[in-house]
Amino acid sequence: MRETALHFRTITEIAERIASQQLSPVDITTAMLTRIDQLDAQLMSYATVMADAAIAAAQQAEREIESGTYRGPLHGVPIAVKDLCFTKGVRTMGAAKVLANHVPTFDATVITKLEAAGAVLLGKLNLTEGAMGGYNPEFDIPKNPWNPDRWTGSSSSGSGVATAAGLCSGSLGSDTGGSIRFPSAACGIVGIKPTWGRVSRYGVLALAESMDHVGPMTRSVADAGIMLEAIAGSDPNDPTSLPNPVPNMLEGIGQDLQGIRIGFDENYATNDIDTELAEAVCAGVGILADQGAEIVEVQLPNVDEYVSAWPTLCSAGAVAAHAATYPSQRDAYAPWFRGWLDMGAKVTGADYARANNLRAACTGHLRRVFEAIDVLVCPSMSAPPHAVTPEMLYGQYEARDPKFQRFTVPFDYNGAPTLSVPCGMNSEGLPLSIQFVGKHLTEPLLCRVGHAYERATPWHDLHPDI
Repeated sequence: MRETALHFRTITEIAERIASQQLSPVDITTAMLTRIDQLDAQLMSYATVMADAAIAAAQQAEREIESGTYRGPLHGVPIAVKDLCFTKGVRTMGAAKVLANHVPTFDATVITKLEAAGAVLLGKLNLTEGAMGGYNPEFDIPKNPWNPDRWTGSSSSGSGVATAAGLCSGSLGSDTGGSIRFPSAACGIVGIKPTWGRVSRYGVLALAESMDHVGPMTRSVADAGIMLEAIAGSDPNDPTSLPNPVPNMLEGIGQDLQGIRIGFDENYATNDIDTELAEAVCAGVGILADQGAEIVEVQLPNVDEYVSAWPTLCSAGAVAAHAATYPSQRDAYAPWFRGWLDMGAKVTGADYARANNLRAACTGHLRRVFEAIDVLVCPSMSAPPHAVTPEMLYGQYEARDPKFQRFTVPFDYNGAPTLSVPCGMNSEGLPLSIQFVGKHLTEPLLCRVGHAYERATPWHDLHPDI
C-alpha cells in the first residue's frame, strides 16, 4: 500500500484492511469525523454531520465483521451523500430555505442500498439551491480545496469538496446538466454519471426528472465502480429505473484496451476550449492508444445549438418539481433559483415541444456517432475551475454560453453513462479532467477504460494540501 494518509486512501485500500481486520470501521469513522470537525469550518462541505449515527453504524459493522459476516467492499467504509437524498429522521433540505425543516419519514433507495452494503453514512453534503446554479445565503457555500476562490462545480459541490479533501471516502452526487462531472473536474476526483435509470431516483429531490441522474464521486475509478454497483438496480418505487441486472462494475478492470474503439473528435474537444485542458485531453488520447485502444476519428455535430434548449427543459422541469412551494413561497427562494423558476413558469407548451425536438435531434446524432465506436473521449468541462464572486453565487440567474455545457448536457439528454477522471494540473495548480462516454449500460467498460488511463498516469494520486 502506498504511503498515503488514511483519509486519502481509496475505498479499495480501506476495504482490504477492514476485511482483514487490520483497520477498525470505528477507528476510520472516528478519524473522518475528527477531520470534518477540524477542517470543514473552512471547507463547508457538510450541511449535516450525522456523528452519532455514523459511530453506531461503524460499531455495528465492526461487530458483524468480527463475527464473520462481511458484506463487501463498502462494509464499514465512511461515505457521505448530497443533501437531496432522503434520510429518515434527518433533514433533507436541497439547500432551499423552503425545505429547511423537511425531515423525511423514509430513506431514499440509494440510502437503503448503501446501508445494505454496510457503508457508514457520515452525513449530508451542501449543494446549490434546488441543485441548480446559485446558492441560498441561508446555507454554506463549499470551498474548492485546491483554491478557495475558484468554482467548486455548482450543484454537487459539497460532494466534490468532501471527497477531494478526504472528509469522506466517497460520496453521491446528482447530474442534470453536469453536476457530477463539473464538481469532479473542479475538485480533481472521479465521477460516474450512470445510464439514466440505472440508479433509482426514489426519495431524491428532483430538478428535472427526465434528465436527473444519481451517481458516485470518489478518488479512484475502481471506487466509483464499487459504489455504483451498490446503488444500482431496479426499484419498484421508481418505475423509470431499469430492469436490467446489475453487472460486476469492475469486470475486466485490470485488462488493457485491445479491441476497444475509442472515438475522438478533435474539433469538438479542443475548439474554443482552454488550451491547457485541450492539450491534456489530447495527451490522454495518446495514452489510451498506448494501452491498446483503437482511436477512431469521429465527427460530432455542433452540439451548442442543441445545448441551448436545455434551460427551457430544465427550468420547466424545476417548476414541476417545486410545485408544492412555488409560486406559493416564491419569495423564500434566493434570487438565482427564483429567477430560474420564474423563467420555467413562462415556458409554453410550444416552447417545451421545440426544446424537446432539439433534445431528440441531438440524441439521434449521437446515436449515429456511436455506431462506429465503443467509447467517446472529450473533456469533462470546457475550462479549469473559474474564479467566483458573490454576484455569481448569490446574484440573479444569467444565461451562460452553451459551450459551458457542451460536454455534459448532450449525455443528460440521451442518458448515456459517463466517467470523469483527473488528467492533469494546469499552470495555476488547478485540476483538469477527461471524460469517457459509453453506450447505455456500459459502465463496466467505462471503468475498464478509466482504470487503464488511471494506471498509466499519476493524477489520481494528487491531493490538495489543506
